[in-house]
Amino acid sequence: MITLSGVQKTFGENRVLRGIDLTIEKGESLVIIGGSGTGKSVLLKCVLGLVLPDSGTITLDGQDVTHADRDAFLARFGMLFQGGALFDSLRVWENVAFRLLRGAQKMPKRDAREIAVEKLRRVGLKPETADMFPAELSGGMQKRVGLARAIAAEPEIIFFDEPTTGLDPIMSGVINELIREIVHEMGATAMTITHDMTSVRAIADKVAMLHDGLIRWTGPVSEMDATPDPYVQQFIHGRATGPIESVR
Repeated sequence: MITLSGVQKTFGENRVLRGIDLTIEKGESLVIIGGSGTGKSVLLKCVLGLVLPDSGTITLDGQDVTHADRDAFLARFGMLFQGGALFDSLRVWENVAFRLLRGAQKMPKRDAREIAVEKLRRVGLKPETADMFPAELSGGMQKRVGLARAIAAEPEIIFFDEPTTGLDPIMSGVINELIREIVHEMGATAMTITHDMTSVRAIADKVAMLHDGLIRWTGPVSEMDATPDPYVQQFIHGRATGPIESVR
């Protein structure tokens, strides 16, 4: 469904992406792992067209994303942001229904609110949560609201940017389980970037290891532990020594 071929991106003298080749199949949950500053977020932004690569191609269903109609293209995506990225001045239901209320085909408020309440229920939040403001919610509840917003418009593709950052282990497990269930129910294609190995094992069908601007390994999550690839082994076991140099 999504194909990247020879994608490169440089910012000044910093070569962030050095030739990315990657394929994401329809209905697949791909998780990209790698340390901080390895280019995971830049890669995601390139796929969304928020950052234009210097060279290489990115296609969605065979169409070059740089030539796609932006509104129609972005309408196919949902996004769970790392920090929640909720609008403080809007009530929870308005956050969830943001695209429905402001998209190309604006939905009546009553209908949008009904959908928002249903999506909140799907992520385990009660209807009364809808009229609260983000500041009144815990971090875990805010993350659930962000997930409800990501699925509100029934997208074909959902991106998850560090979905469990800042959450305790129990809430991280809840979010991982919700992501897995929702992606499966919707039949959506999912792309997640994370360094949380618990999330990787919970939600991935396929894993790609990104380091120093290159995909070092890719394969089914079931083969991740057994691969002899030194980059993968050092990363998943958190070893201080190996081909990945630590910044001191």
